[in-house]
Amino acid sequence: MGEVIVSMQHICKSFPGVKALDDVHFELRSGEVMALLGENGAGKSTLMKVLSGVYTRDSGELEIFGKPYEDLTPKLAREAGIAIIHQELNMCRHLSVAENMFLGREISGRVSLKNSEMDRIAKKYLDELGVDISPRQTVGELPVSKQQMIEIAKALSVNAKVLIMDEPTSALTSREIDELFQIIRKLKDQGCGIVYISHRLEELSHITDRVTIMRDGQYITEGKFSDFTMDEIIQNMVGREIKEKFPRVTCEKGKKVFEVRHLNAGKMVRDINFSLYEGEIVGFAGLMGAGRTETTRAIFGIDKKESGEILLNGEELTIRKPMDSIRAGVVLAPEDRKKDGLCTKLSVRHNLSLPNLDMVCSKTGVVNSKKEDELCAKAVEELRIKLPSTEVNADTLSGGNQQKVVVGKWLARNSKVVIFDEPTRGIDVGAKVEIYNLMNQLKQQGIAVMFVSSEMPEVMGIADRIIVMCDGRITGELNAESTTQNEILKLATSFEKKIGSTT
Repeated sequence: MGEVIVSMQHICKSFPGVKALDDVHFELRSGEVMALLGENGAGKSTLMKVLSGVYTRDSGELEIFGKPYEDLTPKLAREAGIAIIHQELNMCRHLSVAENMFLGREISGRVSLKNSEMDRIAKKYLDELGVDISPRQTVGELPVSKQQMIEIAKALSVNAKVLIMDEPTSALTSREIDELFQIIRKLKDQGCGIVYISHRLEELSHITDRVTIMRDGQYITEGKFSDFTMDEIIQNMVGREIKEKFPRVTCEKGKKVFEVRHLNAGKMVRDINFSLYEGEIVGFAGLMGAGRTETTRAIFGIDKKESGEILLNGEELTIRKPMDSIRAGVVLAPEDRKKDGLCTKLSVRHNLSLPNLDMVCSKTGVVNSKKEDELCAKAVEELRIKLPSTEVNADTLSGGNQQKVVVGKWLARNSKVVIFDEPTRGIDVGAKVEIYNLMNQLKQQGIAVMFVSSEMPEVMGIADRIIVMCDGRITGELNAESTTQNEILKLATSFEKKIGSTT
């Protein structure tokens, strides 16, 4: 590790109703990976937006490569060598790789753009990263992992010396994560300083040199990663000891509530058979592309099913669209909460009440404000949603609190089956435990719970039964408490063993 290249001292930033940053300190050195840790809402993203010029700080000192900056703009930050790769990649999917890399800074001649020159430069930086992608390929045809590599190549092409990575592995497979870590180590060796924001704490030991921990908009501590135990990191993040990362509740297994028979929908949902019972949580495991999300979408009525039966309490349901499923009491918290689970430009109040208008409206269609207040207050209290008011827009909340709003809107419906698709993706360890506790609460109430997760420790820690999928089919079923990660991985890669289960 080298000299200090970023120094932020006494940084403060307020928004209406909330103080996002309160006297925060942060330093980054050349050739190091600094993990910036904290719960959702701790102020990590706000601090990085101050560093990248998106937000103007209210007070405090900021130096980049020893040069003080009073009013930092995105353009000045970029010129100073700062680049940020957001969790939701900002790519123009219809444009080529090179066009995305040079968007807003195109190389032009007297009459037209110099496309061949941009292709050549784009290829140069992609080759430096060891990424085999054609500069002319359309970005929308590439997986998320490759799009992320393009963002890194773009950062290098503008001579970025400070790279901010926000949840870079949230949508990557194990192999893709290994490839990303190799590139991070290569950038370190070249003297680049990397700010690494992640809620996957198990990743930190592979690449992290130092950690800075924030809580409730304040600086808590920093130091060498090797000087902290994982329990110490978590305790500093949440301000309390989390005794159980995966709280498990034991319930007596009740009657069969939900059953799927011979469900087929497209290439990734082939002859799916399973049942859910009262008093249990069933986890769906598998690699990316196994067909788990597609299965939830077919059950919920988003994707049209080709054949098969869906039964609730022994009676077949006719589900042609999501509203049919909702009315029957089968609800889904989708994988992409921003795209499919929330109206981000509407208030939290409206997000909570919209799917429940039949419960808060009078016979004439007028919203009963008192009933709406009660519904929102119950969701906020039971899920401990952190927000200044239910009138704020959903997109102003942290990722964990957005996930809670998605779940909260179903709580009032007396739902009988709740399906979670990647419920803890991109949220912090404290918020994860709250989501687990919510799932346990539903389990204790006799509600059938099904959840999809790409994190095997999570599936093993929370589920009672684990159903494993591979290549669009169920390949096995395991008891969560007695199985191992190796057993799950073996079934998740059993392309030749595609079976139907009716347990």
